Amino acid sequence: MQTLAIVGASLAGLSAARAARAQGFSGRLVIIGDEHHRPYDRPPLSKDFLLGTITAEDLFLETDDDGLNAEWILGGSATSLDTDTRTIRLHDGRTVTADGIVIATGARARQIPALAGLDNVFYLRTMADAQGLTPRLVAGARMIVVGAGFIGAEVASAAASRGMEVTMINNSPVPFTAQLGEDMGSVVANLHEANGVSLICGTGIDEFHSTGNHVTGLRLADGRELAADVVVVGIGAEPNVEWLAGSGVEVDGGVLCDAMGRTSVPGIVAVGDCAAWFDAAVDRHRRVEHWTGALERAALAVQALLDSDAPVQPLKPPYFWSDQHGVKIQFAGHSTGHDRVEIETGDPSEHNFLAVYYRGEDAVAVLGMNQPRLFTRWRRSLVPAAPKPAAAVVPAAATTH
Repeated sequence: MQTLAIVGASLAGLSAARAARAQGFSGRLVIIGDEHHRPYDRPPLSKDFLLGTITAEDLFLETDDDGLNAEWILGGSATSLDTDTRTIRLHDGRTVTADGIVIATGARARQIPALAGLDNVFYLRTMADAQGLTPRLVAGARMIVVGAGFIGAEVASAAASRGMEVTMINNSPVPFTAQLGEDMGSVVANLHEANGVSLICGTGIDEFHSTGNHVTGLRLADGRELAADVVVVGIGAEPNVEWLAGSGVEVDGGVLCDAMGRTSVPGIVAVGDCAAWFDAAVDRHRRVEHWTGALERAALAVQALLDSDAPVQPLKPPYFWSDQHGVKIQFAGHSTGHDRVEIETGDPSEHNFLAVYYRGEDAVAVLGMNQPRLFTRWRRSLVPAAPKPAAAVVPAAATTH
């Protein structure tokens, strides 16, 4: 392989570049990114960056000893891919042809069309998003967070610590259920309420009110009216895969990959938030939008790209962490299908405990709140599902995020 192109200047893209060099690739390495910035760390955007404890310079991921010797094409996205010639067309008409391609185009925040163009509505996905939101965190101002996922929850935590009046709205009865299950989701909900965040669950939004380019409030489906100075929307993400239309790369809620990141087209792999890898633990393709997945899976995908005979390796159980109201929340594994949760130590009402999720006699997931040491031991004990032989990628019936 003489030329390797990585489409996406993200953590996943940078990890793939580092892995390629570490695994002996010495050819031309091209990294394409739609932002003007080199790769930077996104998780702190909704945590330390909003709180002002770190700066933009602290976010950048490259180090002096990376030694990538890469060509960087930044400030514009890829618009199409010709898989017959492995040619990537860029927004400005330029093309890049490569022997191997890593797709790492990530995901974008899901939008609410009714809020388009309003100047006090924010989504949090990029450094520019965080830089725009930070000045709006003003004590006494009213913030509404639409969506009680972890991005929304972290923003709510940061805003409350700045003295804002924060209301978080979730259309399901218990927030965080998809990730943690109802019981543990309720524990995180209680953490927010204990720190002054008003939670409204089990209802949707009927209408937003605006004056000029400014949201002034909203009406809930149950008739309640809420006033707002700032609105933050955190209702999930959509993979950036439209540029692959007509390429022959199979897409179904993400780029479909086998358990090593291989797509339906030989010589092309996908990593990061845009990639739906086959996971034997849940027996389906799924996108894992977590930092550790972008970091760890890139090496497997590059191995599969550089060596067509690379054996399938077991995937580590998904892991994510969150900082909310001074509490470190850590979770690893798959909570789907668990039949019970046991408290190993601590007290959930004090937000200092460790819980283990079981399916039958098997521990399948672990949740810790301010229990980093014990959590780490339990995380290591979660056994990866046995890998299945690599097979041709076929469209998935459903893809979970």
